[in-house]
Amino acid sequence: MIESLKHWRQRVDASRIHWLTLDKADSAVNALSQEVLEELAALLVHASEQPARGIVLCSAKKTGFVVGADIGEFTHLRDAEQGAQLARRGQELLARLAASSIPSVAAIDGFALGGGLELALACHYRIAVKRSEPTLGFPEVQLGIHPGFGGTVRSVELLGAPVALDLMLTGRSITPDKARSLGLVDRVVGQDELSAVAAELVERRPLRARAAWYLRALALGPLRKQIAARVRSRVAKRVRVEHYPAPYAIVDLWEQHGARGEAAYAAEARSIGKLLVTPTCRNLVRVFYLRERLRGLASKEVSVSRVHVVGAGVMGGDIASWCALRGLDVTLQDTAQKYIDAALERAQKTFERFIRSPEDRAAAAGRLRSDIAAERIGSADVVIEAIIEKLEAKQSLFEKLEPMLADAAILATNTSSIKLEDMAVVLKRPERFVGLHFFNPVPRLPLVEVISGDQTSAATAAHAMSFVTQIGKLPLPCRSAPGFVVNRILAPYMLEALRAHEQGHSLEQIDEAAESFGMPMGPIELADRVGLDVAQHVSAILSRVTGLAVPDSLRDKVENGHLGAKTGEGFYKYENGRPIKQRPVPRSTDPDLQDRLILTLLNEAVACCEDGVVEDYDLLDAGAVFGTGFAPFRGGPVHYARARGVAVVVARLEDLAQKYGPRFCPHAGWQNVEQ
Repeated sequence: MIESLKHWRQRVDASRIHWLTLDKADSAVNALSQEVLEELAALLVHASEQPARGIVLCSAKKTGFVVGADIGEFTHLRDAEQGAQLARRGQELLARLAASSIPSVAAIDGFALGGGLELALACHYRIAVKRSEPTLGFPEVQLGIHPGFGGTVRSVELLGAPVALDLMLTGRSITPDKARSLGLVDRVVGQDELSAVAAELVERRPLRARAAWYLRALALGPLRKQIAARVRSRVAKRVRVEHYPAPYAIVDLWEQHGARGEAAYAAEARSIGKLLVTPTCRNLVRVFYLRERLRGLASKEVSVSRVHVVGAGVMGGDIASWCALRGLDVTLQDTAQKYIDAALERAQKTFERFIRSPEDRAAAAGRLRSDIAAERIGSADVVIEAIIEKLEAKQSLFEKLEPMLADAAILATNTSSIKLEDMAVVLKRPERFVGLHFFNPVPRLPLVEVISGDQTSAATAAHAMSFVTQIGKLPLPCRSAPGFVVNRILAPYMLEALRAHEQGHSLEQIDEAAESFGMPMGPIELADRVGLDVAQHVSAILSRVTGLAVPDSLRDKVENGHLGAKTGEGFYKYENGRPIKQRPVPRSTDPDLQDRLILTLLNEAVACCEDGVVEDYDLLDAGAVFGTGFAPFRGGPVHYARARGVAVVVARLEDLAQKYGPRFCPHAGWQNVEQ
């Protein structure tokens, strides 16, 4: 037995099977750090010298098998060669495991992601505990890289190029049952069967799985090039190579080497080495840590079991259905049953999209019930108001709701722009009043602004943060101020787009300028998606802070009933929910257009932080990325400004102010933004 192991536990049973259990020290999850891999290498050598009858890799963590490589080690890489060496060391270890005459089994209970799945692929067999949620995948593209421990080769060998490329290019995870149907795992078992089935596979030593012959035939030269061209074309519809090079690198590796031979492994190492030191990777790693910071802000001590939502419109209905989907008991209230019925119908579509099991879908639907008379509001831990965005209407509702609440319940508003202090004047206990601003569409957008007014207690804010985390969202703590964070920084961006249109730029040119920067959607289409009536209302409220008037073009659209995608016409016309745009888009020759859009957002971001709406610039960046979709590969607006150069950005704002007016004057807070 090897003494003084830090991360692994070793047990040899009577059948000479070596059970190697990973329990990474000082960590809630297992990740493949260099220390972890070095200890595994020593354990494999020890097993080969015994000799062992078999090796079973498993985990002691409740969080799963292995969540991937240790991302913290990425930040210390100096150059591409150092990154390639890191990958080669991992490849060499996994190659020894794969080539060993000792049968090995990956016993997977929970997550096996990225490098963790690559480790499992190097084993002779894979068993996964049955779960309803997706637990297996290659999420590396979300960090701007691709598998680097042999995964781009072994996944194709096992699954064939179509499935393997799809998993790597999308970064999506799949359930154990889906993994079994694809051939990614050999068996799916109950948790209590895991050890017994692992030992059985060691004893039986069945033939190792591999892709069918017709899938292997896709690696033939001419056919491979044709398939690679089609795949690359589909990738180009989603992301640009200058923004996200990793998906293109995955296709290139397969096209050039067909996932065959040592050359394919060497090319994988060189490729990931280059990607690891790109700005895209470094910024996406930053975004990963921003996400982890938001997740870590909430106390885990408070748990919510009952939620009551008032307002069954799109936002209220979606908040209610999401809470039910996440396991909470939810009641939904509105002024007429027909509104609740429509929300319940939409909820079914949400359940069908996110829940695979018919039994689990039925259970979620059973947790969401109509309560038009608010009969169960008194048993709710959290009561969320999601009605029309009008101060008087909200105040009137709160006066009626407050006497019905349980003593320990918190009262939350989903307001997008109104200050909490203005709503709280009618409340007898304003200390339990908090803002929970969700974003549309609720099932897709991860951020929730948790807004504290002047009288909101620290306990209420902590309770709200914990609730947001409990339902799988990211809480962003904010101070009550018009527009809070997301709407405040988006409004000048969208209004500047409308001014550019009034000055002669086409809608498509404006959106293309933003998308070429990296925004997921242009500001004109974004305004249409938000709803032009909502955009006008929020802009009017924010004008007291930003000083920006509502453009005539926006006011005219609203007066004519052209409210955007929801009415089928806004600035664009919509068919089947898609905007009709001029194609190909003629790019603008105006060198100022992109900066007019982006720098006005940056300027307002600095103003927002300097006004104390959020605690620091990192939280501001997190809010922008997860709430507005600000180009993740740029790391957030303030981070982008620092990378571009704060002095350069300020000088550019001064130049735009001379050309287009004082709305571009740099905020005084730029002097506090460190280079």
